[in-house]
Amino acid sequence: MGATSHQAGAAGRALTADRPNSIRNVVLVGHSGSGKTTLVEALALTAGAVNRAGRVEDGGTVSDYDEIEHRRQRSVQLSLVPVEWGGIKINILDTPGYADFVGELRAGLRAADAALFVVSASDGVDGATRMVWDECEAVGMPRAIVVTHLEAARSDYTQMTAVCGEIFGADDPDAVIPLYLPLHGPAGADGHAPVTGLLGLLSQRVYEYSSGSRVERDPDPQERALIDGARSRLIEGIIAESEDESLMDRYLGGEDIDLKTLVDDLERAVARGTFHPVLMAAPAADGAKQGLGTVELLELITGGFPTPPERPAVNVTTPDGSPRPAVTCDPDGPLVAEVVKTSSDPYVGRVSLVRVFSGTLRPEATVHVSGHGLEDRGHEDHDVDEKIGALSSPFGKQQRVLNHCIAGDLACVAKLTRAETGDTLSAKDDPLLMEPWTMPDPLLPLAIEAHSKADEDKLSQGLARLVAEDPTMRLEQNPHTHQVVLWCLGEAHQDLALERLRTRYGVQVDAVPHKVSLRETFGGKAAGRGRHVKQSGGHGQFAICEIEVEPLPPGSGIEFVDKVVGGAVPRQFIPSVEKGVRTQAARGVAAGYPLVDVRVTLLDGKAHSVDSSDAAFQTAGALALREAAAEARIELLEPVAELAILVPDEYVGPVMSDLAGRRGRVVGTDQAGPGRTRVRAEIPEIEIGRYAVELRSVSHGTGRFARAYARHEPMPPQIADKVREQTEKGSKLT
Repeated sequence: MGATSHQAGAAGRALTADRPNSIRNVVLVGHSGSGKTTLVEALALTAGAVNRAGRVEDGGTVSDYDEIEHRRQRSVQLSLVPVEWGGIKINILDTPGYADFVGELRAGLRAADAALFVVSASDGVDGATRMVWDECEAVGMPRAIVVTHLEAARSDYTQMTAVCGEIFGADDPDAVIPLYLPLHGPAGADGHAPVTGLLGLLSQRVYEYSSGSRVERDPDPQERALIDGARSRLIEGIIAESEDESLMDRYLGGEDIDLKTLVDDLERAVARGTFHPVLMAAPAADGAKQGLGTVELLELITGGFPTPPERPAVNVTTPDGSPRPAVTCDPDGPLVAEVVKTSSDPYVGRVSLVRVFSGTLRPEATVHVSGHGLEDRGHEDHDVDEKIGALSSPFGKQQRVLNHCIAGDLACVAKLTRAETGDTLSAKDDPLLMEPWTMPDPLLPLAIEAHSKADEDKLSQGLARLVAEDPTMRLEQNPHTHQVVLWCLGEAHQDLALERLRTRYGVQVDAVPHKVSLRETFGGKAAGRGRHVKQSGGHGQFAICEIEVEPLPPGSGIEFVDKVVGGAVPRQFIPSVEKGVRTQAARGVAAGYPLVDVRVTLLDGKAHSVDSSDAAFQTAGALALREAAAEARIELLEPVAELAILVPDEYVGPVMSDLAGRRGRVVGTDQAGPGRTRVRAEIPEIEIGRYAVELRSVSHGTGRFARAYARHEPMPPQIADKVREQTEKGSKLT
C-alpha cells in the first residue's frame, strides 16, 4: 500500500489474462445512492481505461446501464467493468443498491472473490448493507470498506470510520480500521474543509490529489502528529492477524516493525477475510487525471484481495446428481463455468455474462448447458449441447473481442440461446453441474393481461425470455384464478418487468388486480331439488333429482354419496348427476368461487324412458345444488398463509403490531442468531398482497419473510359481505 507504479489498461483492446494469479474479481456493495457507480468511473479513469472526460473513448459510459437507469437515477442490473493495474486485470462488478434488485447483487457475490463495501459519509450504513456484510462473513469472503461522498458539507470521515467499526466490527473492532486519514484543504464559506489528500498510516507519507494527479511527499510536523496518533492501533490490528506469533512481542518490546512486513501481513489478513481496512475515495474533479484515493484502492485490490486460485474448490456433480471431485481454478482443468447474468441485445440477441471456475472457454466451441433446481421459478430443468458464439469483454456499451477466457476470469458469451442465469457450462463429453446460488424468493404478485390480441400472441414468448434473464422473477399460471402472475421482489422490480416486456419484446400488457383463490362451503345442512323438464318436439329432456348437502371438515373436498332406492334414478344416470354437481361446485354457488368441503347425497329422483339423458341429469344435478345453496348459509373461505419473518430484535414489536392490524395471529418467536428474531404467524393471504413492500418499510429494509399455504378457513362475515357486494357488481375481491 503506498507504491506508485502502475500499468494502465489500453483503451483500444480487450483486457485479457493469461494466468489466474493475474486476475482479481471484486464486487461493489452498498445502498442506492452510496456512490458505487461513480466509484467505478473513478477507478476506471485512474487505471487509464477512459479518457480525461470520464467517458469511454469510443462512446458510452463505463458502467452498463439499463434504459430505465437514466430516468430513475439508480442502477437496476449487474454490470462488469474490467480495468488493469500493475499488470493485474481487475473485474469490477457494480451491483444495484436498491432492494428490489438484490438478485443482481447475489449474482455479483457469486462471481466475485472479494467485496468492496461502499459507504456514504453523509448517509451512513443501512440495514440491508449490514445484512449483506453478515452473509459475506458467513462464507468468509474478504471485504474492505471505502467511504465516499467526502465532498458533502455534513460528511465526517472520522465519524464514519467509527460507525463502520461499530457495525462491521461488532465481533472484532480491531479488524475494521482505516489505513489513511483525510488531509483537509482550506475551509470554504460554509465552513466545510474539503478533503484534498490522504495521510498514509503505514507508509507515513502524504498523498496529495489537489493538483489533479497524485503527488507523494513527506508529512509536515502537524501531519506527522496526526499519523503517529492513529498508527499504533492500525499496527496492533495488523500484528494481531499475523501468522508470526512473535511479532506482537517484538512490537510491544519497542522494536520498529519494517513497512514490508506490515504490508505483507496486512495483505494476507485481507485476503483471508480476517481484516477489513477502511479507505476513502472521491471522483476526479474536472480536468483531473485521478480521483482521490483511487490509486490506494487499486493497490489494495491488487495486493490485498485474493486471486481466483485462492478461492475454495467448487463442488460439482453430474447433471443426474452423481458426485464428482471438486474443481480448482486451473485453466487446464475440466471446463466449469456459470452464467451469472443474462441480457438481450437488440443486435446480437441473448448475451450471457459467464464466470469461468475451471478450464478455458473458447469461442465457437460446443459446450453442455445444464440448468437444474429452479423449476418453481418457471425455469425447466434442461441438459443441452450448444455452440457458443464470440467471447467478448464489456467496454461501456461496446464489446471487445476475446480469444479465450481462462479459469478465474469473466467474459460475455453470445448465442447461448438456451442458457439461463444460474446455468452451468461444461464440456459436452463431460457434463457437470454447479449448485445454483441462493436466490431471494419473489413475494410481490403482479397479475397481467395482454393489452390486445396481437400482444396475446407474443406474451408467452416474452414472458419466457423475461424469466430466463431474471431468476428472481417467478412466472405462475394460477389454475384457480386463471391469472398470469409475475412474482417480483418489489414495485420497482414490477415496473422493470413491464418496461422490458414492452421495449425489449414488443409486448404491451395491462396490470390487473391480483385475485386471491377464495372458496365457498355450506354453513349447515340443506336440501335441493333439481328439475329439468323440456319438450320441444321429438325427444325432450327429463330429469329430476333430490339431494341433501352437509358440510365436511376442512380439506375434505367434494364427497358424492348415492342413496337412491328402487331405481328412481337409473344407475346409468347416477354418474351424470355427480358430474353436474361437481361442475356446478367448481363454478361456485354464491360468489363464483369453487365449492369445497361438502357431502352431496343423492336421495331420490325421476326419469323418463325416452326423454331422460346424460345431459339432462347433469343439468338437474347442477340445479339441485344451486337450490340447496339458496336455502343455506354459504360461508366464504379464505386462504391462510404461514409466515416466517426474520427481523432484527429492535423491530419485533413493530412487526407484531403490524401483523395484528392485518388479522394475523402470532404463533411463536425464536432467536435466529445474534440480535435477530424469527416471528412465526398465520395471516389471511388477502392481507399480505403487498407485504413484501410493507415489511421493508416497517423494518427499515432489514426484514425478510417466507410464506407457505396453510389452509382455507371461514372469512369474517363483514368481509364476506363485501365480497358478495363486489360480486354483484361484477368484480372479485383482490
